[in-house]
Amino acid sequence: MSLQRFVALEHPRLVDRKLLARPQHEGFGAVVRRSIGRYELKYFDPFLVLDEFFVTAPAGFPDHPHRGFETVTYMLQGAMTHEDFQGHKGTIEAGDLQWMTAGKGIVHSEMPASHGTQHGLQLWINLSSKHKMIEPRYQEVHNNDVVEAKKDGVKVRVIAGEAMGKRSPIYTKTPTMYLDFTLDPGSHIEQPIPVGWNAFVYVLEGEDGVFGSVKSMPIASHHILLLGNGDGLEAWNKSSSEALRFILVGGEPLNESVAQMGPFVMNTEEEIDQTIEDFENCTNGFERAKHWSSQA
Repeated sequence: MSLQRFVALEHPRLVDRKLLARPQHEGFGAVVRRSIGRYELKYFDPFLVLDEFFVTAPAGFPDHPHRGFETVTYMLQGAMTHEDFQGHKGTIEAGDLQWMTAGKGIVHSEMPASHGTQHGLQLWINLSSKHKMIEPRYQEVHNNDVVEAKKDGVKVRVIAGEAMGKRSPIYTKTPTMYLDFTLDPGSHIEQPIPVGWNAFVYVLEGEDGVFGSVKSMPIASHHILLLGNGDGLEAWNKSSSEALRFILVGGEPLNESVAQMGPFVMNTEEEIDQTIEDFENCTNGFERAKHWSSQA
């Protein structure tokens, strides 16, 4: 059993900044609440985008490319079918996750696979210059196989990294932690975060979450909280009746220049120009895009 539940944090991280993720349209008729990747917060090294998405058929994210980063799709409700030009196809349902390394190039679609609203999170994680042109790969974990721990009114699902003595099998090119916490009314956590990493909280459910200091004001759902320096996070559920659910995400900063054009993320504008040329000419990683389109 890990000692981290029983050793008090020496320097808990306080909330440096709070933003409300407001709805906007993306893809084909989909609605997302974007917190990272909007004009107020264009980049939070190494994180490029965080979307809480809501998709009802026929809306979705039809065929589109990526290069230079990873996408993490975590389903909260419903199901989405993914299909790409390499022949990979699958459906992720509530509680499932897909960790996709786009690397040198992927063209894929993400479309609803069930009735009603499909609800989930998608996080884009930047890759270092030495990893941007690696071969694409996938790591998929079904709901029943996601590592979980429970103690003292706290449940955590360990998407990446470690919490409460449990470690995820996910391998991250950019060192990353991704934890899904649910706190019963009145419960409290202390979660270590590597010193020097950037970290944030995104609140999914609950109106009375308190983060960083017990004297802080409660934070409601759909807010992102950028955390300051320190060795971990303290959080409390001050509600007497409702659970608090949030994700805690941290990553080691790359400290590299970022050049981005939509779904292409490189280090220089020259590399972006080359990426556009590769995509338009179906070369250097995009060869299979020439004769492919998704069934969706």
